[in-house]
Amino acid sequence: MADQDQIGFIGLGKMGRPMVERLLSAGFTVHVFNRSRAAIEELAGRGARAAASAREVGERADLVLTALPTPEADDAVYAELAKVARAGQIYADHATVSVQQSRRLAGLIGSRGAEFIDAPISGGPAGAQAGTLTVMVGGAQAAFDRALPVFRAFGKNIKLCGPAGAGQVVKLVNQLLVGVHAAAAMEAAVFGTKLGADPRVLLEVIGTSFGASTMLTRNLPRFISRDFTPASSIGLIAKDLGLIHDEARTAGAALFLGALAEQRFLEARARGLGDLDMAAAVQLWEDSAGIHIG
Repeated sequence: MADQDQIGFIGLGKMGRPMVERLLSAGFTVHVFNRSRAAIEELAGRGARAAASAREVGERADLVLTALPTPEADDAVYAELAKVARAGQIYADHATVSVQQSRRLAGLIGSRGAEFIDAPISGGPAGAQAGTLTVMVGGAQAAFDRALPVFRAFGKNIKLCGPAGAGQVVKLVNQLLVGVHAAAAMEAAVFGTKLGADPRVLLEVIGTSFGASTMLTRNLPRFISRDFTPASSIGLIAKDLGLIHDEARTAGAALFLGALAEQRFLEARARGLGDLDMAAAVQLWEDSAGIHIG
């Protein structure tokens, strides 16, 4: 991006807020909007430029980033942004949505002469704060090259995966593995604890063995401490697994393990755990086994 380019950011939640903080620390001028005014005011106090609407961000910025919580919010915001999109602009969507929706938004923005890239992210709020997010990008090479210096403010592994929608494909593959591995880690941890293993020993030994996974090393400490403060919520992973289910059905790809993981997270959500961290779903296995880890 050129030195004079203005950055816009819409959606200042668990991911958007630390991403904006990284952009500000890197010296970018960032125009921000969020449905909750408190988040805008907090970042304005750190040097961001407050905007009164998503449309105003689109009017001011050369590169507009969005990190919105639901597909419905994505549609609503991009319908507003399309009214002011213009040639020379780039719009980058960091949300996880369906491939079809992402390509539809690309067509909507592209019809106004602007560039659209899907750029879903992985790494959670901690990764955003540390600047180590994985950014999976779909779109044109020229748009990717122009956005890359901005993405480097909060991302470490940044990859152009292919044309529009390709970033979402890779992200959905990631989320499928997140769901399956998280469920497997819960089942394995409860199984071991039921048989008398110390969960701390399980973490220490399995964490460096073939059975290790990021979901095991992420979630087992949460099982032990009972810290289910939401970083990545049950509701969020259930939403993503629903998107994956729909994509698989359309493509004619059977997802046996994915279906089981989705069923478990949907059950956890139905039990009122949807706003807790995904690790809280371990309570389903614990209740069945009659034990509690930690």
